Amino acid sequence: MNKAKQLIDRLETQRSLSIEEYEYLIEHQSDELAAYAAEKAVALRKQVYGTDVYIRGLIEIGNICRNDCYYCGIRRSNPACDRYRLTEAQILDCAREGYALGFRTFVMQGGEDSAFSVDVVCHLVRQIKAEFPDCAVTLSLGEFPREAYQAMFDAGADRYLLRHETADKAHYEKLHPAQMSFDNRMRCLRDLKDIGYQTGCGFMVGSPYQTARTLTEDLKFIEEFRPEMCGIGPFIPQKDTPFRDFPAGTCEQTVYLLSLLRLIQPNLLLPATTALGTIRPDGRERGLQAGANVVMPNLSPLGVRKNMHCTTANYAPARRLHSASAACRAVWRRSAAGLLPHAEILSDK
Repeated sequence: MNKAKQLIDRLETQRSLSIEEYEYLIEHQSDELAAYAAEKAVALRKQVYGTDVYIRGLIEIGNICRNDCYYCGIRRSNPACDRYRLTEAQILDCAREGYALGFRTFVMQGGEDSAFSVDVVCHLVRQIKAEFPDCAVTLSLGEFPREAYQAMFDAGADRYLLRHETADKAHYEKLHPAQMSFDNRMRCLRDLKDIGYQTGCGFMVGSPYQTARTLTEDLKFIEEFRPEMCGIGPFIPQKDTPFRDFPAGTCEQTVYLLSLLRLIQPNLLLPATTALGTIRPDGRERGLQAGANVVMPNLSPLGVRKNMHCTTANYAPARRLHSASAACRAVWRRSAAGLLPHAEILSDK
């Protein structure tokens, strides 16, 4: 334990460890070590962000996807998935409702659907920016050529989220069919960062075939790539996928890794993800207590939320924003951090 705590101390000051040292921290996770890392992570987050939690409105624009990822419920070959695609009017209505609730960042997320071409996406971004000029637009729509990412950025998109899922190529190939390329996923992330997006990546915790070494690769990748945002959540087996019988990842390991990520990059935007709230009722609160500082309530129409089942995750409706705020206040009264969530505006971090 002394060695592990010494590594945590060094990570806090130097923001970097060797592959072997990260692996040691993963292999020697314990409740005591996780609490030690969380205490330092929360203190660092407070130094950088004060008492702010960033609230973003999620609009799931469709669940039609050309890809066939083995872990995902909206994979192309899943006949049990009830497919949908929101219209432009529906998407704008979601943004209007979110704006009235106080949201100032909208996250448009969906499968890789050819109907949402670069021209269509650019038009949507311009429409939202024209109606809500004080808002940020985040996209999470998968892989595109560089010129498409550039066009979306030029149209006004501020951020792009593209989870890398794993930074180990051999592991990536066990999670995806042969037509999907680890090298192309990494190319996309490099292009997004180079263009000027606030770039988000992320990985599953406890995914099939994952090892301490592959998780180590993820931590080292974040350290070197330095994204603006990193979304991690426990793997949750979806009943209509080839991975239906694999065990789920754990809340405990996920929140421990959130703390390590905060120590690696103190200014990182770290969501307390939906998957955390699915695997444990208090999962998102535990994520905040470990160093997370972003929550993403769902603005999508009620009738389609059950269909966006990448996992069996339950999505918190944006209409419960006040309840979410109360839960956050309760968490931080217990930890004496005084956290009061607010709606994010573009000028924020």
